[in-house]
Amino acid sequence: MPVPSIDAGVLERGGVRLAIAGPRATITLDRPDVLNAQTPATWQALRHIGEQLDPDVRVVVVRGSGRAFSAGLDRRMFTGEPVDGEPGGLGALLALSPEEADARIASYQAGFTWLRDPARVTIAAVQGHAIGAGFQLALACDFRVLAEDAQFCMAETGLGLVPDLGGTLPLVRLVGYSRAAEMCVTSRRVPAEESLRIGLANYVVPGEGLDDAVDSLVAAVLKPAAGAVSETLALIAAAAEAPMADAQLALERAAQLRRLQSFAALSAQS
Repeated sequence: MPVPSIDAGVLERGGVRLAIAGPRATITLDRPDVLNAQTPATWQALRHIGEQLDPDVRVVVVRGSGRAFSAGLDRRMFTGEPVDGEPGGLGALLALSPEEADARIASYQAGFTWLRDPARVTIAAVQGHAIGAGFQLALACDFRVLAEDAQFCMAETGLGLVPDLGGTLPLVRLVGYSRAAEMCVTSRRVPAEESLRIGLANYVVPGEGLDDAVDSLVAAVLKPAAGAVSETLALIAAAAEAPMADAQLALERAAQLRRLQSFAALSAQS
């Protein structure tokens, strides 16, 4: 399917809505009936936006419609029901060769990793639940502005999986190894106040003030010259990024495939 040029107005694709107004783009996960649960179509839409976004866009805001940012994976990904017109959900990865499965997950990761490109500032505006893939999407952004009801949760381990959408590296860099390990292994909910205290959030505001807080942050990051901002972000990224960034993504993919193979083996025995 050809990718439309994204340079103005509004684009809707795969349950994702993009609106552009001057130097600001707003990406909205727009499936409020399922708390903005994600599917491969979500990740493809995010990837296409990253590939096609006009270079004059300097700030990208990522948000969810309704009462949640994103409740993670669509439940059909676990049940074998058709998802986005394709059968099998996560289990469909096991029908692929190891190389094909690795490439497939890498294409999913690409919907998240472009948000860390220093060419533009990215801001997650988080209300309600940001679980699993939702948490990882928020982690992909430079800044996170939370409503008071926001809750982060890395739910994958509790489901027998691993976080594989690029979230492990930024999580460790934000909160350190011990806190990151505890969050991932226990899958506990991290409320907004704690997120602010430990460095997951830049700001926490009342729910009715979320839009205004994000608008103020957008205005602040647009004040400096575009080149100065992108060069500064690149320097900060270079200071924080070890050569292991790409290696970490590969480790996530390999671990997830091992978990899926384990599920398949258990099913075959039962």
